[in-house]
Amino acid sequence: MDAAACGLTSARISSQARQVIERLQDAGYTAYLVGGCVRDLVLGREPKDFDVVTQARPEEIRQIFRNARLIGRRFRLAHVHFGREIIEVATYRAAPSLVPDDSDANVFGTVEEDAFRRDFTVNALYYDPEAGLVRDYVGGFQDLADGLLRVVGDPEERFREDPVRMLRAVRFAAKLGLRLTPDSAALVPRLGHLLSGVAPARLFEEMLKLFHAGNAVATYEALCEHRLFEVLFPSVAAVLGTESDPDSLLLQALRNSDRRIAENKPVTPAFLFAALLWEPVREEALHAIAEGMVPVEAWQKAAERVLREQLQIVTIPKRFSVPMREIWSLQSRFDRRSGRQAFRFLESKRFRAAYDFLGLRVGAGELEPELFEWWTRFQEVEPAEREVLVQGLSGQGEKRVRRKRRRRASSG
Repeated sequence: MDAAACGLTSARISSQARQVIERLQDAGYTAYLVGGCVRDLVLGREPKDFDVVTQARPEEIRQIFRNARLIGRRFRLAHVHFGREIIEVATYRAAPSLVPDDSDANVFGTVEEDAFRRDFTVNALYYDPEAGLVRDYVGGFQDLADGLLRVVGDPEERFREDPVRMLRAVRFAAKLGLRLTPDSAALVPRLGHLLSGVAPARLFEEMLKLFHAGNAVATYEALCEHRLFEVLFPSVAAVLGTESDPDSLLLQALRNSDRRIAENKPVTPAFLFAALLWEPVREEALHAIAEGMVPVEAWQKAAERVLREQLQIVTIPKRFSVPMREIWSLQSRFDRRSGRQAFRFLESKRFRAAYDFLGLRVGAGELEPELFEWWTRFQEVEPAEREVLVQGLSGQGEKRVRRKRRRRASSG
């Protein structure tokens, strides 16, 4: 198919990707861009990275590119390094029927067979920028035109083969504004329980792809629609239900994350998981306080239990779970503003994350805005004015804020 007829131009292809294809073709091999980069080019989007597929075997690729490094065990492929940019180069894979289920060997095939090993038709487009041609063996271009996300092959077989494909389906549909085909849409809620058999560490990586790609809100709503969120975060779904509340702390956090990514600002998994798991922690802690447990102990025990159960499904590495718990535990320090406490807290390395989280709680209606406004002002003014703000806090005022929060807790 002529690339121009697909609305595809080569102007946005990186020079490194073009160089890889040219050198492979000069060596006598066929080579194409493949996957998400071709899909995004057709849609007029900017590709995040470029993948190449070729008939050359991994060892042959390494002989052509001295800057190539072979990776993978089950299926070997090459990473060709150009400074910080990496072009991934894979060899055509054989048809599934030719690959033994228990084989770790590389079984290579033709470009046509490789297309049927792809997960979705929209990711199975092959583009030769030198010839200006797009090869489409599974109808991916038409599915893009129709706004459909279609599994290559039998959906149930492919989902059972790798349940993570269901998460990928939801992620691509949300990211690209596509609809799952009716057969896939009906299967996902029924087969979602298969995700419980996926390694928790792998699911953590998938969570980052789902929620840190710039379309977290749409992804969350799609996960709820297809009944996958309750499989991944059962304690959260038990509190929030299946209908998304636009004013909930979680939705606010996801909107903020999308905005930060759009502005090229950093996001952290610690804050993401603090927002994701906050509702069950809060509900359990408030219940324990209402039953007479000391607040500090109630919050600590609630955090431990919710996190322990969640880690059985999705791993959260300690480098993220520790600051996540600090964000929670620091919420109580916002009440302590007298003396030098406010000044010391402001210097804490977790202050900003805890402060942002406090803002989400206010937005969700958990707290009155007075406390958040005071801390906002405290950060903005000069040091001398900070002294005035602290001195202006009467003992009655501090007492009133704390008493109000306890009353809200006992009623929750």
